[in-house]
Amino acid sequence: MSEVKNFYELTYIINAALGDDQIKEVIRRVNQYIQEHGGEIVEVNEWGTRRLAYPIQKRRNGYYVNMYFRAPSSLIAALERFLEIDEQVLRYLTLRMDAKMLRHYERRKQQAIEAVQPRPKVKVEEEEIEEEEEEE
Repeated sequence: MSEVKNFYELTYIINAALGDDQIKEVIRRVNQYIQEHGGEIVEVNEWGTRRLAYPIQKRRNGYYVNMYFRAPSSLIAALERFLEIDEQVLRYLTLRMDAKMLRHYERRKQQAIEAVQPRPKVKVEEEEIEEEEEEE
């Protein structure tokens, strides 16, 4: 019997002092860990380097990564342990998305798609415009 896969959001902060290749390697390791343990990655957003609100491990900047994935609930404890052990990950937050959060996520995704796609131009007949002007 297959375990039910919930939808999760994971945001984690990587040490910004690392080089680009090292940051990509940390992201690849996290993605690979999720996939190897029965998870399915839906989306990965790299927010980039940002200033932290307060120092974490004497660091002022961090490289933020936000991701969405489906996974069995048994994976989460192991994933958080994996992130805790990795010295390059400064902080992480894992959220299981409920129905309201899923609706918001889907609506946000749909709005992003609509913003990229050009809207079809509605062709209005000149005759219709002239008829409306005559009626007034």
